[in-house]
Amino acid sequence: MKRLTLLRHAKSDWDDPVARDFDRPLNRRGEKAALLMGQFAAKRKMQFDLLVASPAVRVVQTLETFFEGYGETLDARWDRRIYLASSPTLFDVVRDLPDSADSVLMAGHNPGLEELILDLVPDDGISSLREDVEVKFPTASIAVMDLAIDRWSEARDNIATLASFTRPRDLDPALGPGTR
Repeated sequence: MKRLTLLRHAKSDWDDPVARDFDRPLNRRGEKAALLMGQFAAKRKMQFDLLVASPAVRVVQTLETFFEGYGETLDARWDRRIYLASSPTLFDVVRDLPDSADSVLMAGHNPGLEELILDLVPDDGISSLREDVEVKFPTASIAVMDLAIDRWSEARDNIATLASFTRPRDLDPALGPGTR
């Protein structure tokens, strides 16, 4: 059994006049959400053997703030393939993970992360968590999936169970849509 936890970067600052999308930083609301999600992960005693992440500025800043709330830091394995990746590319990243890591945290972007969840978790018509992800995988959200595999190279469609899906607004309604 392998566990894959996906963390979408927190809210970025569209008012910051950066030359490249890759360089866009977090806004204040994003920082608050990333800190809260780190505290949530610590409270839930989430453990990670490996962190693989997009090197985009908003992901780097999300992780810095997330780990501030989490109370410890993991060294990231930065993987440029995750930046704005589609689900097939993210599958390649997952299949390349070392088998020595049983619990991996992957941090990146939408729509790829949402698509990856929807590809990994079968649509059984019962899972309200999957339906929630299908509606939207908001910024700074965390999805935890258990994959019934022994090696990451075995990852494929419909192999996972969505163990949990938590949005910042689930923990603090002030971080919901339409708020600043």
